[in-house]
Amino acid sequence: MNADLSRSHPAGRGDDPLLPLAERELPADRHQFHKERLMAQIRQDLRADGAGEHGTAAAPATGSARRPFLRRGVLVPAAAFVLAGALAAGFLVHVEGGGADGPGSTIATGPAMTTAIGAANAQGTPQLLDRISLAAASAPTGAAAGTGVRPDQFVYIGSRTATTYVRTVGEKSTLVSEELHMRHQWNSPDGLKGWLIEPGNTGPEGITLEGKDERGRTPTPHLNAPSYDYLAGLPTDPDALLRKIYEETRGKGRGPDQEAFTTIGDLLRASLPPAELTAALYRAAARIPGVVTVDDAVDAAGRHGLAVARLDETSGQREEWIFDRGTLAYLGERTVQVQGVSGEGGLIKPGTVVSTTAVMTRAVVDRVKEIPASAG
Repeated sequence: MNADLSRSHPAGRGDDPLLPLAERELPADRHQFHKERLMAQIRQDLRADGAGEHGTAAAPATGSARRPFLRRGVLVPAAAFVLAGALAAGFLVHVEGGGADGPGSTIATGPAMTTAIGAANAQGTPQLLDRISLAAASAPTGAAAGTGVRPDQFVYIGSRTATTYVRTVGEKSTLVSEELHMRHQWNSPDGLKGWLIEPGNTGPEGITLEGKDERGRTPTPHLNAPSYDYLAGLPTDPDALLRKIYEETRGKGRGPDQEAFTTIGDLLRASLPPAELTAALYRAAARIPGVVTVDDAVDAAGRHGLAVARLDETSGQREEWIFDRGTLAYLGERTVQVQGVSGEGGLIKPGTVVSTTAVMTRAVVDRVKEIPASAG
């Protein structure tokens, strides 16, 4: 499968050496990387950052600002990302001579992102998820509805994203947030070919996501590293789907319920499976204990909406899936510290936005580096 460098990991968790979504642990068996270049970067981050009880980061030997961990969402390949129907060729442009975000390959940082903490209420959440499921099931025809993507095509996703992390320079640690930026990723439906362009994770021309994993094997799609073709074969019965999620994530993360919610969130954010499966994912989420509705949340594009969320009691962080109030369309996801503190020195306090993503464009294209003109 392909590495999806969608988001860098913030400092703030520590059961596992790799952090998933915002600050969730990534089991070792989930990361299958095509390029040794990607593995080298991750190993470098891990050696420099070493996770403690709360993902405490050690200062790099060079004394320079450390790079944040790669997120788990980072590891969900975009082979699953599809738009309802292929876009007209005239609507596409080709990225030439560098990344779509400009010549730079680094991301500026600034003060940590903060937000008002929305009120959570468990009442009515199953009904809301049922309505969201019905909206997803009536998605437009095309790839999202299950007609598929041709083997010679690529699934593109463009998202606006940023993470917050503890940066250590010398002996001083501060909490900073990346500048909101665009990332662009392409994957073939079997997940074996792809391309990534993202400031801070790649050079301006991007990197290939094609090749074998770190053990020299051809990666096999699975639930936490799916391809579009793999997702199209998952069960669409909510109970059967949820059983599969619990079985395949047993012993991972911070408890079965939180890990199941996290896994579904990864798929919703970093993929657009057939409409029937998307609807089943929402109905499966409604069966997970502790899922609530949040009255207001804002995605990385500044769009307000309702959120479906779950609090990780261990870290005090709440994962929020954000939906348009009117159409109930999925907008994006964010993780917010809502209780206690985390991160090195307890720098991540309530109201800190640990990570945020807005899905701007999903499309089927005919070649890598081809993006909709409206993307970004």
